[in-house]
Amino acid sequence: MPSLVLASASPARLATLRAGGVEPHVIVSGVDESQVTGTPGDLALRLAELKCRAVAARDDLPVDGLVLGCDSVLELDGEALGKPGDPATATRRWQQMRGRSAVLRTGHCLREPTTGREVSRLASATVHFADVDDDEVAAYVATGEPLAVAGAFTLDGLGGAFVAGIEGDPHTVVGVSLPVLRLMVAELGHRWTDLWSLR
Repeated sequence: MPSLVLASASPARLATLRAGGVEPHVIVSGVDESQVTGTPGDLALRLAELKCRAVAARDDLPVDGLVLGCDSVLELDGEALGKPGDPATATRRWQQMRGRSAVLRTGHCLREPTTGREVSRLASATVHFADVDDDEVAAYVATGEPLAVAGAFTLDGLGGAFVAGIEGDPHTVVGVSLPVLRLMVAELGHRWTDLWSLR
């Protein structure tokens, strides 16, 4: 049975995979995200590939492991919005986003180190943000949650109340699309259900 190695420190991605029946090994890539530029879609895909390949090149992987790298970027007015990093930036982002819609793009890269085969896919979903007021923005930013996540919001945390709707796969917004990943696993000759670690 193949195992899955998640090349990400994201607790949301880990929780999504676990909820889908997969218990991955987590190995953080350490890739410097600031080194990559491009359009939002290209950026998400290239960072996912860099993270995947960095971990796949390590010597301490499970022999039968499939390595998954992911990265998410929010696209608003053609601009790529990653992790804001500080309260002032997060506040400005929310002032831009509230009452509007944006596209969350998540790049996926899955590699089989034993064969060198690799497949990459980009998934997108439209996010409709609630028209939150200044006090709500300030309270949310003060929690610290939006500082370290793409687009300065979460769907599966405190920010979920500020998302009015999603068009597309909600998993994409959380950071890993399970339907897309299932197809990628199949392209590498495996069955998604073989990754399940059901007890």
